[in-house]
Amino acid sequence: MEGRVTYVECPRDAWQGFARTIPTEEKAAFLRRLLEAGFDHLDLASFVSPKRVPQMADSEEVLRLLPPPGGRDYLAIVANERGMERALAARNLTSVGYPFSISESFQQKNTRRSVEDSWPLVERMLELARSDGLELVVYVSMGFGNPYGDPWSPDQVVDFVGRLRELGVRRIAIADTYGVAGPERVHEVLAAVAAAHGTADLGAHLHSRPDPDEVRAKVDAVLDAGVRWLEGALGGIGGCPFAGDELVGNLPTEVVVPHLEARGLWSGIHTASIGRLTAEALDLRRRYS
Repeated sequence: MEGRVTYVECPRDAWQGFARTIPTEEKAAFLRRLLEAGFDHLDLASFVSPKRVPQMADSEEVLRLLPPPGGRDYLAIVANERGMERALAARNLTSVGYPFSISESFQQKNTRRSVEDSWPLVERMLELARSDGLELVVYVSMGFGNPYGDPWSPDQVVDFVGRLRELGVRRIAIADTYGVAGPERVHEVLAAVAAAHGTADLGAHLHSRPDPDEVRAKVDAVLDAGVRWLEGALGGIGGCPFAGDELVGNLPTEVVVPHLEARGLWSGIHTASIGRLTAEALDLRRRYS
């Protein structure tokens, strides 16, 4: 095989928009089944205001119910220092993710602070994470364009990633928050970042319509740029409200992982379990969305 790929399953992203709250034990039980099936990188919680994302209000308890990471990565999203404080106090957490948008409009909308005011926060979060043995993952939101007319170019993404690297941020994922970047743009941006800063600890969090050919084309664009970190969700669950297209969601794991294996890449996930887990994920959406 060509090598190992890091695949991040994102139940947090899938669940956070559900209208009804999934019981805590049911969340934890599903996450345990993911772990048993070889999913070793999970975006599973967030420490944000329960008023804004009520589905994630029980994140501390969900983490407490999981087995110790034991080399696996349990990630939670944070948006400010208050969220970081909760993360530092949580059990079993290994990484915190901060969504940092290139788009001024989206950064204000998502975190209620400007891009420029967010740089000191990233420095502080990096310091706090390191002091507690956590990894900081920065998601470069709107990394493939934005719907607001804010300035954007591949060179801007390269510069943004460069500034994060200079701060000491190791893990950076470029996110197609808008959900409409085609394979050509995905490859263009990632190849430009890779040429300037290398592919180590560089990831892609993409959205797509559920067409398997479109999904595989986007995965190929990532791989052909040399990037070996992708993210998605079983069933493609996880809406993209900014796209204006309710069919746009996360990359469906049940399409991505077999395609990775066809490309000679190993994720560590037991493919025989994916069908059953996809059905469970879709059932959760049926009952709680």
